Amino acid sequence: MQLLVESLFNGIAIGSVLLIAALGLAIVFGLMGVINLAHGELIMLGAYTTYVVQLIFRLPLFQPFFDAYVLVALPAAFLVSGVVGVLLERTVIRRLYGNPLETLLATWGVSLILQQFVRSVPLASATGLVLALFVGLLAPALLPSELMAGPRGRFTSAGIWAGAALMGVLAAAGLGSLVSSLSRANPRNVDVTAPAWMRGSLDLAGLTMPVPRLVIIAITVVAVLGIAWFLARSVWGMRIRAVTQNRPMSDCLGIPTETVDVLTFGVGSGLAGVAGVAVSLLGSVGPNVGTSYIVGCFMVVVLGGVGNLLGTVIASLVIGVMTDLIGAGRLLTAWPGMPSSMATVVDFFATTSMAQVLIFSLIVVFLQFRPAGLFPQKGRLVEA
Repeated sequence: MQLLVESLFNGIAIGSVLLIAALGLAIVFGLMGVINLAHGELIMLGAYTTYVVQLIFRLPLFQPFFDAYVLVALPAAFLVSGVVGVLLERTVIRRLYGNPLETLLATWGVSLILQQFVRSVPLASATGLVLALFVGLLAPALLPSELMAGPRGRFTSAGIWAGAALMGVLAAAGLGSLVSSLSRANPRNVDVTAPAWMRGSLDLAGLTMPVPRLVIIAITVVAVLGIAWFLARSVWGMRIRAVTQNRPMSDCLGIPTETVDVLTFGVGSGLAGVAGVAVSLLGSVGPNVGTSYIVGCFMVVVLGGVGNLLGTVIASLVIGVMTDLIGAGRLLTAWPGMPSSMATVVDFFATTSMAQVLIFSLIVVFLQFRPAGLFPQKGRLVEA
């Protein structure tokens, strides 16, 4: 019984990381059918945002509040990855709708560009650029529409981008001095220091539970509940579900499908940033930190059913529990009387990487019998 409880907790911990990483991809893939291979790099941007927020909270002014930097890093990572995602959708994705192969190649190219960008551009300069883009894209949406209309709108827009560029330069200069004074870490491999309250572990009924894993599980639960409420209760959530089920009819009914696309891509990308916060608390952050999650994310989305939130949750938990059972060799301990031939196979796959190979192979076999996943899409367009 103790072994089962321990395996269940470890599986939930692994599945929670996979779920929060796949949540944004499930929304984007389910609505627009876009195979976004740059999703892992959006996770990477969220992880680096956490590192930048940590550096800021090391300043003497914010040092007393250092243990609360994670609470600031979560919305900051959501906004940074969301802005980059919206920029990606407006400049690249919107021109390739209905062309899955071209979208696949384009997002793969974007992922390579973002990885090289992180390797080549100093962290301070990259932060200033993201801040300038954030201000330049957000400010027009907050200003009254009459200020952005007509000839006056051009001057207003030019002033906004000039101010955004100035803020970016000042932020890059300030952060550059901060990084040089507080950190000598290589931008290719930086470490995020967990707050004091996130260190150690809790012992409950003989089970040792690392506190960072518990926090990640809590973040995942909040993210899932928030997205479930947004999709089920909010006006834009209902519009997203309508466009998911039948885009032509939604367009005919007056739903702004292009705005829905932008919002969906922004929310999905923002969730990738939140996943980056969770990933940064588990190990070092580097340009390839998101690459290790992208295949698992697609497997979760396809197994659970494209665009289905419940299916994504169940699929991630199933993959997490199976990864722990097989990868940690717990099946051999739980079933001591296992036939020798089966025990040899289980022992061969008793590593994390080989366990993933076996699990993905089983998923491929499962999809041969149920190609739409555990919870296939429903709707008039699907049924037709």
